Amino acid sequence: MGISIWQLVIILLIVLLLFGAKRLRNVGSDLGGAIKGFKQAMNEGEEEGKNGKLEDKEGRVIDGEVTERDKDRV
Repeated sequence: MGISIWQLVIILLIVLLLFGAKRLRNVGSDLGGAIKGFKQAMNEGEEEGKNGKLEDKEGRVIDGEVTERDKDRV
């Protein structure tokens, strides 16, 4: 058995009553931004794998190694 359209409508109404339309819209936009950022990171990782170096948005090569952590940025 599957879920009928009426059951989905009832679930949607309950969720709207609990959270409100504005909060659901914010959650949706946050989730979309997170997915977009994840895809960008995956594409940057693929480009790094192709040429062995990572470039920033201006085309400068990012090359180096982190040797110690900045304690002020924690």
